[in-house]
Amino acid sequence: MLGRFWAAQAILVTLLLCSAFASSQCAAQPEDAIAHGKALTIAGDCAGCHTADPARPFAGGKRIDTPFGAIYSANLTPDRDTGIGSWSDTDFLRAFRFGVSPSGAHYYPAFPYPNFTKLIRDDILAIRAYLATLEPVANKAPPPDLRWPLNYRVLMRAWSYLFFKPGIFQPDQSKSAEWNRGGYLVEGLAHCGTCHTPKNIFGADRRGQPFAGGMVQGLFAPRLDAASRSGLNSWSVDDIVEYLQSGRNARSNAGPLMSEVVVNSTSKMSDKDVRAIAVYLKSLPAGAPEPDVTTPSLEQMNNGERIYRGACVACHELDGSGAPRIYPPLPGNANLQSANPANTLRIILDGAQTITTPRAPNAGSMPAYPKLSDQEIADVATYIRNAWGNTAPAVTADQVAKARRN
Repeated sequence: MLGRFWAAQAILVTLLLCSAFASSQCAAQPEDAIAHGKALTIAGDCAGCHTADPARPFAGGKRIDTPFGAIYSANLTPDRDTGIGSWSDTDFLRAFRFGVSPSGAHYYPAFPYPNFTKLIRDDILAIRAYLATLEPVANKAPPPDLRWPLNYRVLMRAWSYLFFKPGIFQPDQSKSAEWNRGGYLVEGLAHCGTCHTPKNIFGADRRGQPFAGGMVQGLFAPRLDAASRSGLNSWSVDDIVEYLQSGRNARSNAGPLMSEVVVNSTSKMSDKDVRAIAVYLKSLPAGAPEPDVTTPSLEQMNNGERIYRGACVACHELDGSGAPRIYPPLPGNANLQSANPANTLRIILDGAQTITTPRAPNAGSMPAYPKLSDQEIADVATYIRNAWGNTAPAVTADQVAKARRN
């Protein structure tokens, strides 16, 4: 009796997974598996990290900077010596599910196996089927360049024991199939939390703060929860869909790192999957509270307004309304009101260029203002973060000086 009970439970779970994930791959033919694998590879933005030379896609060797040093992405082409051509299905599944290489070494979590562990077996093998069709490229990645003692990979055993929880995504039967599909992608393959969740001193997600924003290569990946000022509270599902498909919407434009994700991944995904992601993200509750903000000094606001009127109104208008989808509006701008001003300072110091996609072919740009003093940049940044009803911590000259050095 117990054996029949557990067999019935296994069948039920399989049916739920196939339905929730909209995966026809439960009985896929090889050709279908390859096409499905290609779509999944795009959704996971695998090429973004595993391509250093555009002429050799997926050949690895791309430098990925972390707070602990740099690692170099692996070769995903079917080259037998330097890629994954000699791997078995079991090897590939083990890497995705547990972050362990065929040799038994543990991967660093820059390879987001803590997210990929949530994928169902058929999807993992579909990705492998697609990668097997690529042109083999001989390219051995350089060894990691990490600070002691993290250059000893054996320490990742302890990291995995403390912070890694294997297991596939569990559908919520009280939610729609669309919501579950979005959760499967956001929490798993698209690994959104890898950038958009703050990390502890060991580089693991901070417990209790999912999607509350995090630092990535000197930039701040904004909050994706429903935080009222700096999250997605004011965005609709359609706003999120438009942003992911075109890199912009009436509220914001994608910054440097997110632009790469849009170009390589989300703009190429199916409409159905992008909307599922949007539905799931819009359902996330507000997590960690936004910090209390002390009203900036009148002197700093006045100085900032003076600089803004002299340098910014031509594009952003006196009232900050800008030209949506080209020059993003500043009032109510969630990214602008992030507790961390890193993105605002980077744009002022370096300028910005709007990406172009098939859905948004018109370009826009903002010049850099490196000749402004640290205090002037601090003042104008503070002004736009607190004018027109915005609320965010004041920026200091020391913060600007640090950003200028980076």
